[in-house]
Amino acid sequence: MLQHKGFVIAGAILGVIVLMALTAPLVAPYDPYAQDLGNRLVPPAFMEGGSWAHPLGTDGLGRDYLSRVIYGARVSLMIGLLTALISGLIGAVLGVTAGYFGGRVDALICYVLAVRLSMPVVLVALAVVSVIGGSLVVVITVLGLLLWDRYAVVMRSATQQVRALDFVVAAQSVGASTPRIILTEVLPNVMSSLIVVATFEVAHAILLEAALSFLGLGVQPPLPSWGLMIAEGRQHLLFEPWVIVIPGIALSVLVLAVNMLGDGIRDLHAPENRN
Repeated sequence: MLQHKGFVIAGAILGVIVLMALTAPLVAPYDPYAQDLGNRLVPPAFMEGGSWAHPLGTDGLGRDYLSRVIYGARVSLMIGLLTALISGLIGAVLGVTAGYFGGRVDALICYVLAVRLSMPVVLVALAVVSVIGGSLVVVITVLGLLLWDRYAVVMRSATQQVRALDFVVAAQSVGASTPRIILTEVLPNVMSSLIVVATFEVAHAILLEAALSFLGLGVQPPLPSWGLMIAEGRQHLLFEPWVIVIPGIALSVLVLAVNMLGDGIRDLHAPENRN
């Protein structure tokens, strides 16, 4: 693991972001919701007219941008992880069931999967959120119920490969029950595939939340969200582009780190790297 540069770099970046999110009340210099209309759109300290009192400047309502970026990491990580947990549970159950039992069960689940794949995720999410209303819980629930297809496809394929191996056949021959075989023989051997898919789906969920928030149908103000910060900065794009650039960079770094971590896990679990 330590010899894989991408894995180490991604782990370090994610470690910093997670630590920043967990210690947000301690490291954030200001209340992310506190408004100061007398200090609206103060540029970052590294730009002309900036001040170290607000290292990343302030937004259109005078709220400290650094504090909102720090608290925004909490929102992005929460949405990514909880969405991956919900969709991973659904996809893993369907994929393992289809791969292990095969036959009509496999055909039925493949039909459900085909129906799901025929629905565009972004359009369905936009429609549902626009009807129900945008909030953190709604976004997590909707994305969790829509992003299970990749888990199902990968877990079905991995289970089909494991099901034919000798140790599964041996467990069946000695009379082990189906739930015990799935839980003790199949799942431990397909878990690495599940983890790899989960890392990429975390990044996918974070980007979808940012897109929904940018369109005004995701996380609602005043909750700090990087996608919402980008949306709020659109009206200042021509004269204060940093209000979009800063949360955009934060979002890009997080998604890049998650994807690099997924690449590293995939490489580490490649057959040529197994002992």
